[in-house]
Amino acid sequence: MDKKVLGDILSFIYGTEQGGAILPRLLALLDAYPRGLPPFEEARKTGGSPHTAHASRNDAAPACRGLVDHRDALLISYADMLAPPAGGDGESGLSRLGKFLAARNGGAFSYLHLLPFHPYSSDDGFSVIDYSRVDDRFGSWEDLERLKTISTGSGRLVLAFDLVVNHGSVQSEWFKGFLAGKSEYSSWYLTRPKTYDSGAVFRPRTHPLLSEFKRAGSSPVYVWTTFSADQADYDFSHADVLLEFVKILLQYARRGAGIVRLDAIAYLWKEDGTACLHHPKTHAVVRLFRAVIDYLGLPLLILTETNVPHAENISYFGTASGPAEAHMVYNFALPPLVLHACVSGDAGPLREWAKTLPVRAEGRYFLNFLASHDGVGLTPAAGLVDEKALAATIETARRRGALVSYKSTPRGEVPYELNCSFASVIAPRELGSAGLRAKAFLAAHAAMLFLSGLPAVYFHSWIGSEAWTEGPALLGYKRAINRERPPVDRVEAELAAASFRRRVYEGFQKMLAIRKAEALFDPEAEQRVLEAAGGVFALERRKNRRRMVCLVNLGRRAARWTDPESGGRFALGPFEARIVKFAP
Repeated sequence: MDKKVLGDILSFIYGTEQGGAILPRLLALLDAYPRGLPPFEEARKTGGSPHTAHASRNDAAPACRGLVDHRDALLISYADMLAPPAGGDGESGLSRLGKFLAARNGGAFSYLHLLPFHPYSSDDGFSVIDYSRVDDRFGSWEDLERLKTISTGSGRLVLAFDLVVNHGSVQSEWFKGFLAGKSEYSSWYLTRPKTYDSGAVFRPRTHPLLSEFKRAGSSPVYVWTTFSADQADYDFSHADVLLEFVKILLQYARRGAGIVRLDAIAYLWKEDGTACLHHPKTHAVVRLFRAVIDYLGLPLLILTETNVPHAENISYFGTASGPAEAHMVYNFALPPLVLHACVSGDAGPLREWAKTLPVRAEGRYFLNFLASHDGVGLTPAAGLVDEKALAATIETARRRGALVSYKSTPRGEVPYELNCSFASVIAPRELGSAGLRAKAFLAAHAAMLFLSGLPAVYFHSWIGSEAWTEGPALLGYKRAINRERPPVDRVEAELAAASFRRRVYEGFQKMLAIRKAEALFDPEAEQRVLEAAGGVFALERRKNRRRMVCLVNLGRRAARWTDPESGGRFALGPFEARIVKFAP
């Protein structure tokens, strides 16, 4: 990667003259970056990263292949995911999490995605006050470093960090400086007149777009707040803001991050008269972050978080003929399609959508997941599921305890997210025994684990948590239903008993071990969706003349499936998942 690529991106964002003036400032940051990072080939051994990529500082088009393989899986967790026992244990949240993982991971996960761990004022960490510190409530940078010593069987645990890039807390020193009129922060945040017409702006929430604040020595100012009045949007049209976030990206790399997740990146660049979503300059900022990584040859993946319809989501890979953007994007259509298949017994929409996925990864990886700290996004299913059928699934989920969040559109408020425990909706108590419920829940995840990409499992899914029904009322927001911090001793006691929790945990350990041992799950192996009916999802994986078919019945009724190549017939019980290997 040469300097010209960086300069071209800056010129596209800021214009030729200004971009040319910014380039030396960017290069000064990059050239000051400490050298001596472990080479890619040794990274898995040292814990810096599990990647086996072959990129160098002078490679104009560094290879992406090999960054993720079948041995990798990612666990999503808050830093304080587990609360102390009633009498306390003297541990920080990060230390407690680390001890639990050291005892329980068993090589299942190679990556740990730590949700924002900086000081924050709201939104469970996504309203960052100070990007340079670890929140004292969670522990310290030293606690975080110790997480990287946890064995994964083939190396050490690698961390994924959130770069909350669109917005920050109004309690930050940056925003306080902005309100105080300090010159260095005077242009860091977006403002508009009180009468601003936001009709063209895509809105992911229902609250007003602008929030009123009092600025020193002036009349009130109205700040752009996409997600809440506590989260002020940064103004990336000013280069100082962009360069500050390059510094944060480099800080994360120095701290050993193997993945950086760009939170809410789709909303980054605002231009009046547009939807302020997926702006070409937003894509250019992603390209710049990727170019910075390539320039320095960092063992680091960029993951974009864009909870939007599938075609828009995958645009963050970049175009086939153009420059690369993200190494990885979330497979956001997967959770609602799997949930719909499990609730309705119809895997048809899942099958048809999965047929559109690439046959090979070719260096572009999907992060496959079903549940996360957020809810199940419904927008990515738009156009993939019949509206009436999806409405019926939403209503069934509501009866099983799910809450529904809405967004503002020209048609009025429409559902955009189910807030729920995936387990409580997929495997409700009405289903019967703990064993059958665990089987249903694990079958849903088997469909996810079969697909090409990096599988990601939310901590609460891994340990079989159900809905925290008291959470929304206690904390005042719907997403709390899936964000409980249970006492660690209670979790351990339930994992030791013949419980739903234990069955789910042991099932995940078994499935992840099978995936880790089978090279046909490598992202670069071919995948094809095979014809099936009802609740059956059939996926073929091929590589080097080897072939296997991954089958899962997501429905409550027994099913049959016939292999079109061998003619073999296979019976599948309710919620049964199996792998059939064929001789070359």
